[in-house]
Amino acid sequence: MGEKSTFQGTPAPMLERPVYSLGYAASLLGLHWERVQAWLDGCERGGRRYPPVIRESSTGESDVTWGEFVELGYLREHRRKSVSLHHLRPVIASLREELQTLHPLATANPFVVDRELVMKLQDEYDLPQQIAIIGRNGRSLIPTKDTERFLQKAIFDPPDIGDAVRFHPAGATSPVVIDPLRRFGDPTLDGVAVERLWELHDAGESVAEIAEGYDMAEDCIRIAISYHEHHRTMAA
Repeated sequence: MGEKSTFQGTPAPMLERPVYSLGYAASLLGLHWERVQAWLDGCERGGRRYPPVIRESSTGESDVTWGEFVELGYLREHRRKSVSLHHLRPVIASLREELQTLHPLATANPFVVDRELVMKLQDEYDLPQQIAIIGRNGRSLIPTKDTERFLQKAIFDPPDIGDAVRFHPAGATSPVVIDPLRRFGDPTLDGVAVERLWELHDAGESVAEIAEGYDMAEDCIRIAISYHEHHRTMAA
């Protein structure tokens, strides 16, 4: 077990609720579990110890909270960059204190009303532009392309200052949604567990039969089955 949290802000019960195992969270996001573990608890490479990116300190906890899951979803958009995401750690830590929330990137504030604060912290910590949260367009501060991809997946309530309440892991155009208050946080399609749809198809039912049985569009059924196939592969 790691150090006790020193965070003194107002609790956000939903964000702090454990919802997934580390491996399941990784598979839902299409990430390797070792990458997720490094972002959550830090890692050692080449004889050097890297601290966590998301957690305040290494805890060794195998459960992933909803807030951590959403922040992992944010980091996922940067995963192919050559710059280490550990450069984001001091910016996230400062946002945690400034916004008085344990999971600042699981709230709408940094992306909407507090862009100037984010830019100030990025400059203060000399954050590489490749992994910036907020960028400049003339005199305007706007989300970077990676941030915009994340914002198309995360649903905040209320939109400008609220916490993330749902997540579209395969993107805004996908009907697959993750809601921590529905089906124990498992991916769903119109309230039906995606795993259930896959099971029916795996048992021999056609997409047309499943669609008719649930009164859903066939294209949506195909997308849901494909998504489940992918995250099963990641979990294997």
